[in-house]
Amino acid sequence: MLRVIRRIPTIPLLLGLCLGAAAALTFAFKTIGLLEQGVASEKRAHEETKHTLLTVQSEDQYVKNKALAATISAIEKTYGQTVTMYEEVLFLKEFSKEGSVFDASISALLTLLSKREYASSSVLLGAMARDTKLLRSKLTTAAQSVPANVPVDNTLPGGGYRRQSVKTDYGTYLVDVIAADLSSTRAIVDTASEKDCSNDCPTVPLADYVTRNGGYAGINGSYFCPAEYPSCSAKKNSFDTLLMNKNKAYFNAGNNVYSTVPAVIFLGSSVQFVARSLEWGRDTSPDGVLANQPLLLIGSNIQFGGDDDPKKGAKGPRSFVGSRGTILYIGVVHDATVAEVAHVLKAMGVENAINLDSGGSTALWYNGYKAGPGRNIPNAIVLIRR
Repeated sequence: MLRVIRRIPTIPLLLGLCLGAAAALTFAFKTIGLLEQGVASEKRAHEETKHTLLTVQSEDQYVKNKALAATISAIEKTYGQTVTMYEEVLFLKEFSKEGSVFDASISALLTLLSKREYASSSVLLGAMARDTKLLRSKLTTAAQSVPANVPVDNTLPGGGYRRQSVKTDYGTYLVDVIAADLSSTRAIVDTASEKDCSNDCPTVPLADYVTRNGGYAGINGSYFCPAEYPSCSAKKNSFDTLLMNKNKAYFNAGNNVYSTVPAVIFLGSSVQFVARSLEWGRDTSPDGVLANQPLLLIGSNIQFGGDDDPKKGAKGPRSFVGSRGTILYIGVVHDATVAEVAHVLKAMGVENAINLDSGGSTALWYNGYKAGPGRNIPNAIVLIRR
């Protein structure tokens, strides 16, 4: 039997393979072309987006927003510096008439700020900073001015009011002092508010405290935040130290848990000074409690020699309350730093004393004002005859 062997044509097969390869290559080239077109399209889109962003950034609103942000920053910076300078001027005016020379500069500064001339404002602030520093230095080193007709007397009065000059190693100082024997005088603490007050607190003149209690003498009390100071805008006329008034109402008791602020306690026929008001507690048996700082004398020993607070280091009128035995003393040492007051009172023979608010709050009353009147105050010490 014959077997027929059929041969596969070689040429057609090769031709088919070539055609298939060509088609594959064509597809590959088309794919690569499409990919390249996609990349090019993405690049164009990126460039268009970039161009759009640059266009938006150059438009007026964007520029305005950037300018507004810069303006706000300048306002915040210059406003803060202006507030600080204004309060410095207020302080200087409390201690020296020369402080009034800065009123015109403050007015000019506000005018520049209203015109948004921040560069000029900064220049003026720099000049004022230099000049106020010079005046503050002058207040620290100025010689005491004691009238020639006031005799030197380093002794304490036995009772009533006396104006005298007191000689110390630091110089001679003018002193207004009132002496009260607690066997015949009752010392109280009176407040304008009936309870704790943190803002917009009431204040009255020292004379009102004295007269409404039937008193014969009085002096301003503890430090507080004066309403005219911008930094006190959220705590106008408030004070944060311990106090018990004549109605046995305690103020700022929560602040006293860890308080190291000294205090004076009026105990009827005697008076007690403590170095830290937290040592006292909440006893309502006294006639009054008032905390303030610094402590000046304890047992005739000076307790304060100065610190880094420039306000305590400026010379001005300084109010105090002190004692020797059962005699209570309230008064004002003029043209003195707080540290110098301690030396003046020691030279006079005072045994215990604390500093009271001073400067623009200074006020001493005995049949009329002997010092001040300063600004209205939230509390005061009043002397009443028994």
